[in-house]
Amino acid sequence: MTAIPFSIAWYLAAHPDTVRLGTNHGELIQPPLQTEPVSFVGADTFSQENIGELKGHWVLINPVFGACSQVCADALHKSRQIGLMIGKDIARVRRLALLSDGQVALPGQWREDARLLKALPADGLRSGLSGIAGQAPVEGALIIMDPLGNLMMKYPPGFDPYQVRDDLSKLLRISQIG
Repeated sequence: MTAIPFSIAWYLAAHPDTVRLGTNHGELIQPPLQTEPVSFVGADTFSQENIGELKGHWVLINPVFGACSQVCADALHKSRQIGLMIGKDIARVRRLALLSDGQVALPGQWREDARLLKALPADGLRSGLSGIAGQAPVEGALIIMDPLGNLMMKYPPGFDPYQVRDDLSKLLRISQIG
């Protein structure tokens, strides 16, 4: 009987990837990518006037490349739903569509969304994004930026908004800033 716990411990020591530690659903970006306030340039008049809203808030970033496909539109819709699901902490969270260039045309419902900021990345951020965890973010993905401007967690395309909400709720609960 004493051999069973020893055998399990030996197996887990030899295969540490078997057990997933942590309760987060997204992938942590190691090391976090630091951004500056000038890393984001508003893509339209509304966003240019309100780009300062990003500072000191948790930000859900949706990368948008080229024409916004159905995957992109679904990700924007999910990020909107996450913001609504947060409830009382909605004032602590902002949403950002990070456009690949100024010619990207979002569907009408997202162009007129008063809570969605649209921005272009500065050159430094553009190169930093391509190196996040060895791969560039893809359309339909989601990136979470903390109130200090660190890109710290990412989700793949087709992410589950309930899992993102769970992770974001934990972050908001323990965060003393933003």
